[in-house]
Amino acid sequence: MSGAGGQAAGGAAGEAVRRRTFAVISHPDAGKSTLTEALALHARAITSAGAVHGKAGRRGVSSDWMEMEKARGISVTSAVLQFAYRDHVLNLLDTPGHADFSEDTYRVLAAVDCAVMLIDAAKGLEEQTRKLFDVCRHRGVPVITFVNKWDRPGREALELLDEIESEFALKPTPVTWPVGEAGHLRGLVDVREPERMLRYSRAPGGARAAAEEAVAAGRAAAEESADWERAVEELELLRADGAEHDRSAFLAGKSTPVFFGAAVSNIGVRLLLDALVDLAPAPGARELAGGGHRPVGAPFSGLVFKVQANMDRSHRDRIAFVRVCSGVFERGMTVIHAASGRPFATKYAHSVFGQDRSSVDLAYPGDVVGLVNAAALRVGDTLYSGKPAVFPPMPTFAPEHFAVARPADIGRSKQFRRGIAQLDEEGVVQVLVSDRRGEQAPVLAAVGPMQFEVVTHRMEHEFSSPVRLEPLPYHLARATDASGADKLDRTRLVKGEPFTRLRDRAHLALFPSRWQADSFAREFPGTRLETLIAAHE
Repeated sequence: MSGAGGQAAGGAAGEAVRRRTFAVISHPDAGKSTLTEALALHARAITSAGAVHGKAGRRGVSSDWMEMEKARGISVTSAVLQFAYRDHVLNLLDTPGHADFSEDTYRVLAAVDCAVMLIDAAKGLEEQTRKLFDVCRHRGVPVITFVNKWDRPGREALELLDEIESEFALKPTPVTWPVGEAGHLRGLVDVREPERMLRYSRAPGGARAAAEEAVAAGRAAAEESADWERAVEELELLRADGAEHDRSAFLAGKSTPVFFGAAVSNIGVRLLLDALVDLAPAPGARELAGGGHRPVGAPFSGLVFKVQANMDRSHRDRIAFVRVCSGVFERGMTVIHAASGRPFATKYAHSVFGQDRSSVDLAYPGDVVGLVNAAALRVGDTLYSGKPAVFPPMPTFAPEHFAVARPADIGRSKQFRRGIAQLDEEGVVQVLVSDRRGEQAPVLAAVGPMQFEVVTHRMEHEFSSPVRLEPLPYHLARATDASGADKLDRTRLVKGEPFTRLRDRAHLALFPSRWQADSFAREFPGTRLETLIAAHE
Protein backbone atom coordinates (compact mmCIF):
# COMPACT_ATOMS: atom_id res chain seq x y z
CA MET A 1 0.00 0.00 0.00
CA SER A 2 1.35 3.46 -0.89
CA GLY A 3 0.34 7.09 -1.06
CA ALA A 4 -2.52 8.56 0.98
CA GLY A 5 -4.08 5.15 1.59
CA GLY A 6 -0.87 3.79 3.07
CA GLN A 7 -0.45 6.88 5.25
CA ALA A 8 -4.03 6.54 6.53
CA ALA A 9 -3.53 2.86 7.34
CA GLY A 10 -0.25 3.59 9.09
CA GLY A 11 -1.84 6.46 10.98
CA ALA A 12 -4.77 4.30 12.08
CA ALA A 13 -2.53 1.49 13.31
CA GLY A 14 -0.20 3.90 15.08
CA GLU A 15 -3.03 5.76 16.79
CA ALA A 16 -4.78 2.50 17.73
CA VAL A 17 -1.75 1.52 19.82
CA ARG A 18 -2.36 4.63 21.93
CA ARG A 19 -6.05 3.83 22.51
CA ARG A 20 -7.64 2.01 25.42
CA THR A 21 -11.38 1.52 25.16
CA PHE A 22 -13.03 0.00 28.21
CA ALA A 23 -16.28 -0.24 30.12
CA VAL A 24 -16.92 0.03 33.83
CA ILE A 25 -19.44 -2.61 34.89
CA SER A 26 -20.78 -3.73 38.25
CA HIS A 27 -23.72 -4.69 40.39
CA PRO A 28 -25.88 -1.68 41.36
CA ASP A 29 -24.44 0.36 44.25
CA ALA A 30 -20.92 -1.05 43.88
CA GLY A 31 -19.61 2.45 43.11
CA LYS A 32 -19.45 2.47 39.31
CA SER A 33 -20.31 6.13 38.80
CA THR A 34 -17.96 7.08 41.64
CA LEU A 35 -15.11 5.20 39.98
CA THR A 36 -15.88 6.92 36.68
CA GLU A 37 -15.51 10.24 38.49
CA ALA A 38 -12.27 9.15 40.16
CA LEU A 39 -10.65 7.94 36.93
CA ALA A 40 -11.46 11.19 35.14
CA LEU A 41 -10.22 13.15 38.16
CA HIS A 42 -6.87 11.36 38.24
CA ALA A 43 -6.46 11.84 34.49
CA ARG A 44 -7.10 15.56 35.13
CA ALA A 45 -9.99 15.47 32.71
CA ILE A 46 -12.02 17.18 35.46
CA THR A 47 -10.91 19.34 38.36
CA SER A 48 -13.15 17.99 41.13
CA ALA A 49 -15.29 14.96 41.89
CA GLY A 50 -18.93 15.55 41.07
CA ALA A 51 -18.15 17.18 37.76
CA VAL A 52 -19.03 14.15 35.64
CA HIS A 53 -22.32 13.24 37.26
CA GLY A 54 -23.27 16.69 38.48
CA LYS A 55 -23.14 15.86 42.18
CA ALA A 56 -22.96 18.32 45.05
CA GLY A 57 -24.65 21.06 43.05
CA ARG A 58 -22.03 21.04 40.28
CA ARG A 59 -23.29 20.81 36.74
CA GLY A 60 -19.93 20.05 35.15
CA VAL A 61 -20.33 17.39 32.51
CA SER A 62 -23.08 14.98 33.35
CA SER A 63 -23.25 11.42 32.10
CA ASP A 64 -26.40 10.74 34.17
CA TRP A 65 -28.15 13.37 32.06
CA MET A 66 -31.70 12.06 32.21
CA GLU A 67 -33.90 13.60 34.92
CA MET A 68 -35.07 10.16 35.99
CA GLU A 69 -31.46 9.09 36.53
CA LYS A 70 -30.75 12.12 38.65
CA ALA A 71 -33.87 11.56 40.77
CA ARG A 72 -33.12 7.85 41.28
CA GLY A 73 -29.37 8.25 41.77
CA ILE A 74 -28.67 5.46 39.26
CA SER A 75 -27.50 5.28 35.67
CA VAL A 76 -29.99 3.79 33.22
CA THR A 77 -28.20 4.82 30.03
CA SER A 78 -24.62 4.42 28.92
CA ALA A 79 -22.32 7.39 28.39
CA VAL A 80 -18.95 8.01 26.78
CA LEU A 81 -16.05 9.87 28.36
CA GLN A 82 -12.79 10.40 26.46
CA PHE A 83 -9.65 11.80 28.08
CA ALA A 84 -5.87 11.72 27.70
CA TYR A 85 -3.48 10.07 30.16
CA ARG A 86 0.24 9.31 29.79
CA ASP A 87 0.24 10.05 26.07
CA HIS A 88 -2.64 7.64 25.60
CA VAL A 89 -6.29 8.26 24.77
CA LEU A 90 -8.75 6.53 27.08
CA ASN A 91 -12.33 5.95 25.99
CA LEU A 92 -14.41 5.10 29.04
CA LEU A 93 -17.87 3.75 28.32
CA ASP A 94 -20.01 4.12 31.41
CA THR A 95 -22.87 1.64 31.56
CA PRO A 96 -26.33 1.38 33.13
CA GLY A 97 -26.22 0.72 36.86
CA HIS A 98 -29.35 -1.38 37.12
CA ALA A 99 -29.97 -5.01 36.19
CA ASP A 100 -33.13 -4.09 34.26
CA PHE A 101 -30.88 -2.49 31.64
CA SER A 102 -28.62 -5.49 31.05
CA GLU A 103 -29.27 -5.33 27.32
CA ASP A 104 -27.75 -1.84 27.07
CA THR A 105 -24.71 -3.03 29.02
CA TYR A 106 -24.36 -5.96 26.61
CA ARG A 107 -24.30 -3.56 23.66
CA VAL A 108 -21.60 -1.48 25.29
CA LEU A 109 -19.49 -4.60 25.81
CA ALA A 110 -19.61 -5.14 22.04
CA ALA A 111 -17.80 -1.82 21.64
CA VAL A 112 -14.93 -2.19 24.14
CA ASP A 113 -11.63 -4.06 24.32
CA CYS A 114 -11.55 -4.48 28.10
CA ALA A 115 -13.81 -4.19 31.13
CA VAL A 116 -13.23 -2.98 34.67
CA MET A 117 -15.42 -5.01 37.01
CA LEU A 118 -16.19 -3.48 40.40
CA ILE A 119 -16.73 -5.70 43.41
CA ASP A 120 -18.05 -4.38 46.69
CA ALA A 121 -15.59 -5.38 49.44
CA ALA A 122 -18.43 -6.26 51.79
CA LYS A 123 -20.75 -8.06 49.34
CA GLY A 124 -18.37 -9.88 47.02
CA LEU A 125 -19.80 -11.44 43.88
CA GLU A 126 -23.42 -10.32 43.58
CA GLU A 127 -25.99 -11.51 41.06
CA GLN A 128 -25.38 -8.83 38.44
CA THR A 129 -21.62 -9.20 38.87
CA ARG A 130 -21.89 -12.89 38.00
CA LYS A 131 -23.97 -12.19 34.90
CA LEU A 132 -21.57 -9.56 33.66
CA PHE A 133 -18.57 -11.83 34.13
CA ASP A 134 -20.39 -14.41 32.00
CA VAL A 135 -21.17 -11.81 29.31
CA CYS A 136 -17.54 -10.71 29.20
CA ARG A 137 -16.42 -14.29 28.85
CA HIS A 138 -18.96 -14.90 26.10
CA ARG A 139 -17.74 -11.86 24.17
CA GLY A 140 -14.05 -12.57 24.86
CA VAL A 141 -13.58 -9.29 26.74
CA PRO A 142 -10.70 -9.46 29.26
CA VAL A 143 -11.58 -8.25 32.75
CA ILE A 144 -9.65 -6.20 35.29
CA THR A 145 -11.15 -6.45 38.80
CA PHE A 146 -11.28 -3.54 41.24
CA VAL A 147 -12.33 -4.40 44.80
CA ASN A 148 -13.98 -1.20 45.93
CA LYS A 149 -14.92 0.31 49.29
CA TRP A 150 -11.92 -1.08 51.18
CA ASP A 151 -12.23 1.92 53.48
CA ARG A 152 -15.39 0.33 54.92
CA PRO A 153 -15.88 -2.91 56.84
CA GLY A 154 -15.96 -5.92 54.55
CA ARG A 155 -14.75 -9.42 53.87
CA GLU A 156 -11.19 -10.74 53.87
CA ALA A 157 -9.14 -10.18 50.75
CA LEU A 158 -8.11 -13.83 50.34
CA GLU A 159 -11.72 -14.91 50.73
CA LEU A 160 -12.78 -12.63 47.88
CA LEU A 161 -10.07 -14.03 45.61
CA ASP A 162 -11.13 -17.59 46.44
CA GLU A 163 -14.71 -16.71 45.51
CA ILE A 164 -13.66 -15.33 42.12
CA GLU A 165 -11.57 -18.40 41.33
CA SER A 166 -14.12 -20.96 42.51
CA GLU A 167 -17.14 -19.42 40.77
CA PHE A 168 -15.54 -18.45 37.46
CA ALA A 169 -12.52 -20.73 37.11
CA LEU A 170 -10.73 -17.42 36.64
CA LYS A 171 -7.33 -16.98 38.27
CA PRO A 172 -7.21 -13.72 40.29
CA THR A 173 -3.73 -12.19 40.15
CA PRO A 174 -3.40 -9.25 42.56
CA VAL A 175 -1.48 -6.24 41.30
CA THR A 176 -2.16 -4.23 44.45
CA TRP A 177 -2.76 -5.58 47.94
CA PRO A 178 -4.28 -3.88 51.00
CA VAL A 179 -2.36 -3.24 54.19
CA GLY A 180 -5.05 -3.49 56.83
CA GLU A 181 -8.39 -5.25 56.74
CA ALA A 182 -11.47 -3.75 55.09
CA GLY A 183 -12.56 -0.73 57.11
CA HIS A 184 -9.04 -0.29 58.51
CA LEU A 185 -7.03 0.48 55.37
CA ARG A 186 -3.50 1.62 56.17
CA GLY A 187 -2.14 1.61 52.64
CA LEU A 188 -1.57 -0.42 49.48
CA VAL A 189 1.33 -2.51 48.23
CA ASP A 190 2.05 -2.58 44.51
CA VAL A 191 3.19 -6.20 44.14
CA ARG A 192 5.64 -5.07 41.44
CA GLU A 193 7.35 -2.86 44.04
CA PRO A 194 6.93 -4.79 47.31
CA GLU A 195 9.70 -2.90 49.11
CA ARG A 196 7.35 0.00 49.84
CA MET A 197 3.80 0.84 50.89
CA LEU A 198 1.63 3.59 49.44
CA ARG A 199 -0.15 5.61 52.12
CA TYR A 200 -3.03 7.91 51.26
CA SER A 201 -4.38 11.14 52.71
CA ARG A 202 -7.93 11.66 51.59
CA ALA A 203 -8.97 15.10 50.35
CA PRO A 204 -12.03 16.62 52.10
CA GLY A 205 -15.13 15.04 50.61
CA GLY A 206 -12.99 13.11 48.14
CA ALA A 207 -13.27 16.08 45.79
CA ARG A 208 -9.60 15.91 44.74
CA ALA A 209 -7.10 13.15 44.14
CA ALA A 210 -5.88 11.70 47.42
CA ALA A 211 -2.29 12.58 48.34
CA GLU A 212 -0.05 9.54 47.94
CA GLU A 213 3.10 8.91 50.02
CA ALA A 214 5.60 6.12 49.36
CA VAL A 215 6.66 4.55 52.68
CA ALA A 216 9.73 2.28 52.73
CA ALA A 217 9.17 -1.31 53.90
CA GLY A 218 11.19 -0.86 57.09
CA ARG A 219 9.21 2.18 58.14
CA ALA A 220 5.92 0.52 57.16
CA ALA A 221 6.82 -2.50 59.31
CA ALA A 222 7.59 -0.22 62.28
CA GLU A 223 4.50 1.95 61.93
CA GLU A 224 1.92 -0.59 60.80
CA SER A 225 3.40 -3.68 62.53
CA ALA A 226 0.75 -6.44 62.48
CA ASP A 227 -1.08 -5.08 59.41
CA TRP A 228 2.14 -4.88 57.39
CA GLU A 229 3.27 -8.33 58.54
CA ARG A 230 -0.07 -9.85 57.57
CA ALA A 231 0.02 -8.23 54.11
CA VAL A 232 3.54 -9.56 53.50
CA GLU A 233 2.52 -13.09 54.56
CA GLU A 234 -0.57 -13.03 52.34
CA LEU A 235 1.47 -11.91 49.33
CA GLU A 236 3.95 -14.74 49.93
CA LEU A 237 1.07 -17.22 50.00
CA LEU A 238 -0.27 -15.83 46.73
CA ARG A 239 3.14 -16.02 45.05
CA ALA A 240 3.49 -19.63 46.19
CA ASP A 241 0.08 -20.31 44.64
CA GLY A 242 1.20 -18.88 41.30
CA ALA A 243 -1.08 -15.83 41.51
CA GLU A 244 1.16 -13.60 39.39
CA HIS A 245 -0.01 -11.59 36.43
CA ASP A 246 0.43 -13.29 33.07
CA ARG A 247 -0.56 -11.15 30.12
CA SER A 248 -1.41 -14.01 27.78
CA ALA A 249 -3.66 -15.63 30.39
CA PHE A 250 -5.35 -12.27 31.04
CA LEU A 251 -6.05 -11.61 27.36
CA ALA A 252 -7.32 -15.18 26.94
CA GLY A 253 -9.83 -14.65 29.73
CA LYS A 254 -8.15 -17.15 32.07
CA SER A 255 -7.03 -14.66 34.71
CA THR A 256 -8.01 -11.25 36.04
CA PRO A 257 -5.61 -8.67 37.50
CA VAL A 258 -7.01 -7.49 40.86
CA PHE A 259 -6.75 -4.06 42.44
CA PHE A 260 -7.95 -2.82 45.82
CA GLY A 261 -9.01 0.66 46.81
CA ALA A 262 -11.79 3.09 47.57
CA ALA A 263 -13.12 5.09 44.65
CA VAL A 264 -14.98 7.61 46.82
CA SER A 265 -11.67 8.50 48.52
CA ASN A 266 -9.67 8.23 45.27
CA ILE A 267 -7.49 5.53 46.87
CA GLY A 268 -5.84 3.08 44.49
CA VAL A 269 -7.36 4.77 41.45
CA ARG A 270 -4.07 5.97 39.93
CA LEU A 271 -2.74 2.41 40.00
CA LEU A 272 -5.85 1.21 38.20
CA LEU A 273 -5.51 4.00 35.65
CA ASP A 274 -1.88 3.03 35.02
CA ALA A 275 -2.98 -0.59 34.58
CA LEU A 276 -5.43 0.41 31.88
CA VAL A 277 -2.49 1.84 29.94
CA ASP A 278 0.02 -0.91 30.77
CA LEU A 279 -2.16 -4.04 30.86
CA ALA A 280 -5.37 -3.46 28.90
CA PRO A 281 -5.25 -4.35 25.20
CA ALA A 282 -5.21 -1.77 22.42
CA PRO A 283 -7.81 -2.08 19.64
CA GLY A 284 -7.12 -5.00 17.33
CA ALA A 285 -8.55 -6.77 14.31
CA ARG A 286 -12.31 -7.21 14.61
CA GLU A 287 -14.31 -10.31 13.69
CA LEU A 288 -16.61 -10.05 10.67
CA ALA A 289 -20.03 -11.62 10.31
CA GLY A 290 -19.02 -13.65 7.26
CA GLY A 291 -15.78 -14.89 8.77
CA GLY A 292 -12.33 -13.37 8.91
CA HIS A 293 -11.33 -10.11 10.59
CA ARG A 294 -11.06 -6.43 9.75
CA PRO A 295 -7.55 -5.18 10.72
CA VAL A 296 -7.24 -1.77 12.35
CA GLY A 297 -5.19 -0.54 9.39
CA ALA A 298 -7.96 -1.30 6.89
CA PRO A 299 -10.14 1.52 5.53
CA PHE A 300 -12.69 3.00 7.92
CA SER A 301 -15.31 0.81 9.52
CA GLY A 302 -17.47 1.40 12.56
CA LEU A 303 -20.09 -0.33 14.72
CA VAL A 304 -23.23 1.46 15.93
CA PHE A 305 -23.65 0.24 19.49
CA LYS A 306 -26.09 2.81 20.83
CA VAL A 307 -28.67 5.27 19.55
CA GLN A 308 -30.00 7.98 21.85
CA ALA A 309 -32.43 10.82 21.19
CA ASN A 310 -32.94 14.14 22.94
CA MET A 311 -29.60 14.30 24.74
CA ASP A 312 -29.61 17.98 23.80
CA ARG A 313 -32.93 19.40 24.99
CA SER A 314 -32.36 22.57 22.98
CA HIS A 315 -32.24 20.73 19.67
CA ARG A 316 -34.17 17.49 20.27
CA ASP A 317 -31.64 15.65 18.17
CA ARG A 318 -30.74 12.01 17.75
CA ILE A 319 -27.20 10.73 18.16
CA ALA A 320 -25.77 7.38 17.07
CA PHE A 321 -22.68 6.23 18.98
CA VAL A 322 -20.21 4.56 16.62
CA ARG A 323 -17.14 2.66 17.76
CA VAL A 324 -14.39 3.16 15.18
CA CYS A 325 -13.10 -0.34 14.41
CA SER A 326 -10.61 0.32 11.63
CA GLY A 327 -9.09 3.10 9.60
CA VAL A 328 -9.43 6.84 10.12
CA PHE A 329 -12.76 8.59 10.55
CA GLU A 330 -12.83 12.06 9.02
CA ARG A 331 -15.77 14.37 9.63
CA GLY A 332 -17.65 14.95 6.40
CA MET A 333 -16.56 11.69 4.80
CA THR A 334 -19.16 9.63 3.00
CA VAL A 335 -19.34 6.00 4.08
CA ILE A 336 -21.54 3.04 3.21
CA HIS A 337 -24.39 1.97 5.47
CA ALA A 338 -24.04 -1.82 5.26
CA ALA A 339 -27.69 -2.58 6.11
CA SER A 340 -29.05 -0.55 3.19
CA GLY A 341 -26.02 -0.37 0.90
CA ARG A 342 -26.56 3.39 0.62
CA PRO A 343 -24.06 6.20 1.10
CA PHE A 344 -24.16 7.94 4.48
CA ALA A 345 -22.79 11.47 5.02
CA THR A 346 -21.05 12.25 8.32
CA LYS A 347 -21.29 16.03 8.33
CA TYR A 348 -22.23 16.35 12.01
CA ALA A 349 -19.81 14.29 14.09
CA HIS A 350 -19.17 14.89 17.78
CA SER A 351 -16.96 13.63 20.52
CA VAL A 352 -18.88 13.29 23.78
CA PHE A 353 -17.83 13.93 27.36
CA GLY A 354 -20.91 13.17 29.42
CA GLN A 355 -23.56 15.71 28.47
CA ASP A 356 -21.08 18.04 26.79
CA ARG A 357 -19.99 17.55 23.21
CA SER A 358 -17.74 19.11 20.61
CA SER A 359 -17.14 18.58 16.90
CA VAL A 360 -14.60 15.91 16.06
CA ASP A 361 -12.61 16.07 12.84
CA LEU A 362 -10.60 12.84 13.15
CA ALA A 363 -11.09 9.63 15.09
CA TYR A 364 -9.13 6.39 15.19
CA PRO A 365 -9.75 2.73 16.09
CA GLY A 366 -11.11 2.54 19.63
CA ASP A 367 -12.59 6.04 19.59
CA VAL A 368 -16.32 6.66 19.81
CA VAL A 369 -17.93 9.17 17.46
CA GLY A 370 -21.41 10.58 17.93
CA LEU A 371 -23.19 11.03 14.59
CA VAL A 372 -25.96 13.58 15.00
CA ASN A 373 -29.40 13.28 13.38
CA ALA A 374 -28.52 9.84 12.05
CA ALA A 375 -32.12 8.77 11.50
CA ALA A 376 -31.16 5.88 9.21
CA LEU A 377 -28.90 4.15 11.76
CA ARG A 378 -29.95 1.38 14.12
CA VAL A 379 -28.18 -0.42 16.95
CA GLY A 380 -25.88 -3.08 15.47
CA ASP A 381 -25.42 -1.38 12.08
CA THR A 382 -22.03 -1.34 10.34
CA LEU A 383 -20.59 1.65 8.49
CA TYR A 384 -17.58 1.24 6.20
CA SER A 385 -15.52 2.63 3.36
CA GLY A 386 -13.40 0.70 0.91
CA LYS A 387 -13.76 -3.06 1.07
CA PRO A 388 -17.23 -4.03 2.40
CA ALA A 389 -17.48 -5.07 6.04
CA VAL A 390 -20.34 -6.28 8.21
CA PHE A 391 -19.87 -6.97 11.91
CA PRO A 392 -21.86 -9.67 13.71
CA PRO A 393 -25.36 -8.60 14.77
CA MET A 394 -26.13 -7.63 18.34
CA PRO A 395 -27.95 -10.42 20.15
CA THR A 396 -31.31 -9.51 21.67
CA PHE A 397 -32.10 -10.43 25.28
CA ALA A 398 -35.20 -12.43 26.06
CA PRO A 399 -37.86 -10.04 27.45
CA GLU A 400 -39.75 -11.17 30.55
CA HIS A 401 -42.21 -8.30 31.03
CA PHE A 402 -44.89 -7.28 28.55
CA ALA A 403 -47.47 -4.48 28.42
CA VAL A 404 -49.85 -3.02 25.85
CA ALA A 405 -49.16 0.67 25.24
CA ARG A 406 -51.94 3.14 24.44
CA PRO A 407 -51.95 6.93 24.21
CA ALA A 408 -53.55 8.55 27.24
CA ASP A 409 -54.86 11.24 24.89
CA ILE A 410 -56.12 9.89 21.58
CA GLY A 411 -55.55 13.33 20.10
CA ARG A 412 -51.81 12.78 20.56
CA SER A 413 -51.74 9.59 18.46
CA LYS A 414 -49.24 10.99 15.98
CA GLN A 415 -46.80 11.88 18.76
CA PHE A 416 -47.49 8.49 20.33
CA ARG A 417 -46.53 6.59 17.18
CA ARG A 418 -43.42 8.68 16.65
CA GLY A 419 -42.28 8.26 20.25
CA ILE A 420 -42.81 4.49 20.35
CA ALA A 421 -40.94 4.08 17.06
CA GLN A 422 -38.07 6.20 18.38
CA LEU A 423 -37.74 4.21 21.63
CA ASP A 424 -37.82 0.96 19.68
CA GLU A 425 -35.03 2.16 17.36
CA GLU A 426 -32.94 3.17 20.38
CA GLY A 427 -33.45 -0.24 21.97
CA VAL A 428 -35.06 1.22 25.11
CA VAL A 429 -37.66 -1.54 24.77
CA GLN A 430 -38.61 -4.06 22.13
CA VAL A 431 -41.86 -3.19 20.34
CA LEU A 432 -44.09 -6.07 19.24
CA VAL A 433 -47.16 -5.98 17.02
CA SER A 434 -49.73 -8.59 15.98
CA ASP A 435 -52.55 -8.94 13.50
CA ARG A 436 -54.89 -9.65 16.39
CA ARG A 437 -54.16 -6.38 18.23
CA GLY A 438 -53.14 -4.14 15.33
CA GLU A 439 -50.30 -1.64 15.24
CA GLN A 440 -52.38 0.92 17.14
CA ALA A 441 -51.89 -1.13 20.30
CA PRO A 442 -48.23 -2.14 20.31
CA VAL A 443 -46.88 -4.40 23.01
CA LEU A 444 -43.76 -3.28 24.80
CA ALA A 445 -41.36 -6.07 25.78
CA ALA A 446 -38.75 -5.43 28.47
CA VAL A 447 -36.01 -7.29 30.30
CA GLY A 448 -36.88 -5.47 33.53
CA PRO A 449 -39.88 -3.39 34.68
CA MET A 450 -37.83 -0.21 35.11
CA GLN A 451 -37.62 -0.01 31.32
CA PHE A 452 -41.36 0.72 31.38
CA GLU A 453 -40.71 3.63 33.75
CA VAL A 454 -38.21 5.06 31.28
CA VAL A 455 -40.79 4.70 28.49
CA THR A 456 -43.55 6.48 30.40
CA HIS A 457 -41.18 9.25 31.51
CA ARG A 458 -39.77 9.90 28.06
CA MET A 459 -43.09 9.60 26.25
CA GLU A 460 -44.56 12.31 28.47
CA HIS A 461 -41.59 14.67 28.69
CA GLU A 462 -39.94 14.25 25.27
CA PHE A 463 -42.79 13.33 22.94
CA SER A 464 -45.68 15.09 24.74
CA SER A 465 -47.76 11.92 24.63
CA PRO A 466 -48.43 10.33 28.04
CA VAL A 467 -49.12 6.60 27.77
CA ARG A 468 -51.18 4.01 29.58
CA LEU A 469 -49.55 0.59 30.00
CA GLU A 470 -51.68 -2.52 30.48
CA PRO A 471 -49.63 -5.52 31.73
CA LEU A 472 -49.95 -8.81 29.89
CA PRO A 473 -49.71 -12.20 31.65
CA TYR A 474 -46.67 -13.38 29.68
CA HIS A 475 -43.17 -14.01 31.06
CA LEU A 476 -41.47 -16.13 28.40
CA ALA A 477 -40.52 -15.35 24.79
CA ARG A 478 -39.34 -17.81 22.16
CA ALA A 479 -38.18 -17.12 18.62
CA THR A 480 -40.36 -18.90 16.06
CA ASP A 481 -41.29 -18.58 12.36
CA ALA A 482 -44.44 -17.77 10.40
CA SER A 483 -45.61 -21.38 10.65
CA GLY A 484 -45.11 -21.47 14.40
CA ALA A 485 -46.89 -18.14 14.83
CA ASP A 486 -49.85 -19.44 12.82
CA LYS A 487 -50.07 -22.61 14.93
CA LEU A 488 -49.98 -20.61 18.17
CA ASP A 489 -52.71 -18.33 16.85
CA ARG A 490 -54.95 -21.32 16.06
CA THR A 491 -54.42 -23.49 19.12
CA ARG A 492 -56.94 -23.41 21.97
CA LEU A 493 -55.11 -25.87 24.22
CA VAL A 494 -52.20 -23.61 25.15
CA LYS A 495 -52.31 -20.06 26.46
CA GLY A 496 -49.97 -17.96 24.37
CA GLU A 497 -49.87 -15.33 21.68
CA PRO A 498 -47.85 -14.75 18.47
CA PHE A 499 -46.18 -11.40 17.78
CA THR A 500 -43.85 -9.82 15.27
CA ARG A 501 -40.96 -7.71 16.51
CA LEU A 502 -41.26 -4.34 14.81
CA ARG A 503 -37.50 -3.72 14.59
CA ASP A 504 -36.59 -6.73 12.44
CA ARG A 505 -39.96 -8.42 11.69
CA ALA A 506 -38.87 -11.51 13.59
CA HIS A 507 -41.62 -13.80 14.88
CA LEU A 508 -41.93 -14.29 18.64
CA ALA A 509 -44.15 -16.62 20.63
CA LEU A 510 -45.14 -15.41 24.11
CA PHE A 511 -46.20 -17.75 26.92
CA PRO A 512 -47.18 -17.25 30.55
CA SER A 513 -44.66 -19.87 31.67
CA ARG A 514 -42.16 -22.48 30.56
CA TRP A 515 -44.82 -25.14 31.17
CA GLN A 516 -47.10 -23.56 28.56
CA ALA A 517 -44.21 -23.37 26.07
CA ASP A 518 -43.41 -27.04 26.65
CA SER A 519 -47.09 -27.95 26.18
CA PHE A 520 -47.17 -26.12 22.86
CA ALA A 521 -43.99 -27.92 21.74
CA ARG A 522 -45.61 -31.27 22.56
CA GLU A 523 -48.79 -30.35 20.69
CA PHE A 524 -46.84 -29.26 17.62
CA PRO A 525 -43.61 -31.27 17.55
CA GLY A 526 -40.92 -29.92 15.26
CA THR A 527 -42.14 -26.33 15.52
CA ARG A 528 -39.32 -23.81 15.79
CA LEU A 529 -39.07 -22.50 19.35
CA GLU A 530 -35.63 -21.05 20.05
CA THR A 531 -34.39 -19.51 23.26
CA LEU A 532 -33.13 -15.94 23.00
CA ILE A 533 -30.23 -14.75 25.13
CA ALA A 534 -31.71 -14.81 28.61
CA ALA A 535 -30.81 -11.88 30.83
CA HIS A 536 -31.82 -13.59 34.04
CA GLU A 537 -30.52 -17.13 33.63
